[in-house]
Amino acid sequence: MTPLHSRSSRRSFLKSAAPAIVGSIAALHGAPALLAESHSAAKDPAIGTETSAETKKLWSNEYWAQRGDVKLYLFRKRAGTRQPGQPALPVLFLVHGSSLSSRSSFDLNAGPHGNYSVMDKFAGFGFDVWTMDFTGYGKSSSGTGNSNIADGVEDLKAAVEVVTKETGQQRFHFFGESSGGLRAGAFAVAHPERVHRLVLAAFTYTGEGSPTLADRAKQLDYYRTHNRRPRDRDMIRSIFTRDKPGTSDPAIAEVLADKELVFGDTVPTGTYLDMTANLPVVDPLKVQAPVLMLRGEYDGIATNQDLLNFFAKLPNGDRQLAILPGMAHSVVLGLDHDEFIHVMRAFLEMPARIDTLKDS
Repeated sequence: MTPLHSRSSRRSFLKSAAPAIVGSIAALHGAPALLAESHSAAKDPAIGTETSAETKKLWSNEYWAQRGDVKLYLFRKRAGTRQPGQPALPVLFLVHGSSLSSRSSFDLNAGPHGNYSVMDKFAGFGFDVWTMDFTGYGKSSSGTGNSNIADGVEDLKAAVEVVTKETGQQRFHFFGESSGGLRAGAFAVAHPERVHRLVLAAFTYTGEGSPTLADRAKQLDYYRTHNRRPRDRDMIRSIFTRDKPGTSDPAIAEVLADKELVFGDTVPTGTYLDMTANLPVVDPLKVQAPVLMLRGEYDGIATNQDLLNFFAKLPNGDRQLAILPGMAHSVVLGLDHDEFIHVMRAFLEMPARIDTLKDS
């Protein structure tokens, strides 16, 4: 396990130094998505219990979007309901990865093992925070396909219409982890008018040199011939051990397995197929939004060089690349997740640029 004093010193360093490297401006054009219905939600006992004074002040609600025959589950948290005359809060939309659904990924309160809820954190910071189960995950219904990256873009198109209707906001911040980063990045390319700032964590560009993807490719024939793959307790544990044991609390894998396996022991194959056979799926030259790329020091999903190649091609000057020490694939659920929270918050709350290059 990483010594406590080492984790503390890393946090101290991050809090005293700016994350940085450079950035971007979002463009305006795109297509409408499908609208959806919403309804009030009680707290979901499968996702953990709110205990702190801060989280007790938060308001939450769940919604449903419709994309063809598929019903998509959305969940929202913010600091209280919007009052008349109150300005809209900035929206942060969290995009989950290949093996876990949305609230297990981003709204996990593990009781004595800690509150890992990104939704709680950023709602407490003043954001209107949303997430969604993609087709075939969690509470959303399954379609006839394999829920690949292109399907994820269509799911997001349906979801953002709901978010716009409920918040009045047209553009949102997006965070995606692992294949969620690929979904968020592909959506940013397709609909730049919807994306304000974009955070890509545990991202991969071409996959070249990735030990994780090389191992995953051994099952490529299976992914090509099946729409779903097994996802049992051992597979969930492997998310936290495959790169660097000790970078996460082993108890978190057990909590996650308890919560995820209520949705069944399989998940769609689409993102695994895309990541092993169809990369790249995001063209950096077409990403117009400001971008923060986050990578755990030990993450095997991509090499530093692969990410640097993507980063160098981003057209917007407002961009940053941060490598988080002591972290592996999941920066959200690692022991040092406070590093991730700190760097991402600083990026999302970047002061507005003073334009000194106006035409004379």
